[in-house]
Amino acid sequence: MNRYFRTLLSLLLLASTTAQAALTIEITQGVEGAVPIAVVPFGWADQAVAAPENISAIISADLNRSGRFAALPDRDLVAFPTEGEQVQFKNWRMVNVDYLVIGRINPAAGGQFDVQFQLFDVLRGSQVAGYSLTTSRADLRRVAHHISDLIYEEITGERGAFNTQIAYVTTAGSAKNRTYTLLVADSDGYNPQTILTSGQPLMSPSWSPDAQRVAYVSFEDKTAAIYLQEIATGKRRKLASFKGINGAPAWSPDGRRLALTLSRDGNPEIYSMDVQSGTLNRLTRNAAIDTEPAWMPDGRSIVFTSDRGGSAQLYRIPATGGSAQRLTFEGKYNAGADISPDGRRIAMVHGERGRYRIAVLDLDSGRMRVLTDGSLDESPSFAPNGSMIIYATGAGNREVLAGVSVDGRFRQRFSLQAGNVREPVWSPFGK
Repeated sequence: MNRYFRTLLSLLLLASTTAQAALTIEITQGVEGAVPIAVVPFGWADQAVAAPENISAIISADLNRSGRFAALPDRDLVAFPTEGEQVQFKNWRMVNVDYLVIGRINPAAGGQFDVQFQLFDVLRGSQVAGYSLTTSRADLRRVAHHISDLIYEEITGERGAFNTQIAYVTTAGSAKNRTYTLLVADSDGYNPQTILTSGQPLMSPSWSPDAQRVAYVSFEDKTAAIYLQEIATGKRRKLASFKGINGAPAWSPDGRRLALTLSRDGNPEIYSMDVQSGTLNRLTRNAAIDTEPAWMPDGRSIVFTSDRGGSAQLYRIPATGGSAQRLTFEGKYNAGADISPDGRRIAMVHGERGRYRIAVLDLDSGRMRVLTDGSLDESPSFAPNGSMIIYATGAGNREVLAGVSVDGRFRQRFSLQAGNVREPVWSPFGK
């Protein structure tokens, strides 16, 4: 069963896994016509020791994961320039490369490093961009992701999302002695950071708009409660622990409110909570089950799941409450909405003939498109640039995370070396 019922009834527990392991990524379906690009290993001033980080490998992996680029393997590189005057464009044209990235890492004062890179248009034979970035050793991977973002935006005209994070939940141990862990990692699965470990289920993580805090549901006191936690400090506070259901927190775009599901008045309804004061405003009043709220980017309305029409479907309601408008009609089951950053698309779990897959509804045309082919895909979450959707799925007898491009042409899979991982949510860009 999917997240809709899991949020309400808390009947499905996460399967075992190793919480501390980094996610590994496998590209399972490429895109024909991806832009060919060469990323040459960055030069390093001290040849006696290895460079502090393989910047070029990180950039190549980032660009490949986007589905928009095909990075030339190192074994196929025709030269290894580290400065602009060393570039011979005719050599790169011979291997059908459209763009070329070169760079250097140099030690700087105070134990810092200067990372320089240049992006060239091979066909035109000219430099497109060039930057010099100073950073610490600990932040070299982050700088590499930032360079990937700069390259992606320069070529595609869209903002890159490599220098962002994902949150997810894992568990470890047997069914009778299970440990749940909420983690935050870089968008490529590296640098996992434990946010909370508990002997009881953790679920429904939700990022604040500034990417500095997460709200989530914890059963650590044997009943559901919603907590807010700061990523950097670990400081947290309990926001909702009413009798019954406390679930599905979702941040408003301005970071001042949370939409959430509460059954404090007897029936699961959508509420809005002022994060600072804790003041509640009930938004729905219906005998059906209303849950899984998601804010539209303008903050004026909320999309949620309800079975008020006889089956789980998506509805939209003003952020202050009022009449609900049904959004989905195709299929017997549509739930777990996530809204694209531009507000034009809604990702959801689409159920038909016993299969649950990720679909996207275009709000302008009303057209729905199924993007995945699993039997139990759930928890879709848009990348902050709207290019990809991360979701949870089954792979054999394991549970993994997967990613699909919004056009369905490119797919990838995130998995732990052993065990399962669930409840993914992609961070916003932050501020």
